[in-house]
Amino acid sequence: MTRDEARSRILFALDVESFADAKHWVSVLSGHVGMFKVGKQLFTSHGPDVVRMVDNFGGQVFLDLKYHDIPNTVAMASVEAARLGVKLFNLHALGGYEMMARTVEALDKEFSGKERAKVLAVTILTSSNEETLRQVGIEYPVREMVVRLAQLAQKAGIDGVVASPQEVELIRAACGNDFLVVTPGVRPAFASTDDQKRIMTPAEAVRAGADYLVIGRPISAAADPLKAAEAIVEEIMTVEA
Repeated sequence: MTRDEARSRILFALDVESFADAKHWVSVLSGHVGMFKVGKQLFTSHGPDVVRMVDNFGGQVFLDLKYHDIPNTVAMASVEAARLGVKLFNLHALGGYEMMARTVEALDKEFSGKERAKVLAVTILTSSNEETLRQVGIEYPVREMVVRLAQLAQKAGIDGVVASPQEVELIRAACGNDFLVVTPGVRPAFASTDDQKRIMTPAEAVRAGADYLVIGRPISAAADPLKAAEAIVEEIMTVEA
């Protein structure tokens, strides 16, 4: 795997409070990571301006808002997300088949014949475990539930899923190689696990079949963030393409 290919797989999480902090990280890491993840906190406080800022630096955005609402509301919100020019955005697979299918239908209608943002379905959050699911009435094991949701998303026409790296191989077996898999819960050996419970190293996740890795604190909390980013790139490069 080339250095550029390895670098393109890293989605840096802009989990910061201020626009200035976000701009700092984008200016520092542009060209050193493949994409920037904009989540609920930053988007709620600064909105589409964050996406435009990343675009001005020549970067691409994964808009991580995890839409989950009635089908029409999610479909219309998804069209607006795609109009911003983001590369990826997501919704919750637990919203069900109709919600996901309506979203894909609306996107295909809006961007007929043109390239559009890829939409991902969140399966089970990486902070969740068996007990978390039981508390909300889901009796299936995490791994089985992730695969069920991935298959439902694929049936609805969704482009891929967000899932723990520990479920990547199961998703690949169930959904094939043309289905995108984005994995949070990735921690290089030099970083702490923080609040993630189902984790893997970058090389392990890519070897399992992950297309993109969401990585934040292992880079932002490092004494030398660029060195940390390059160390992760080097680790990913050890995986045969």
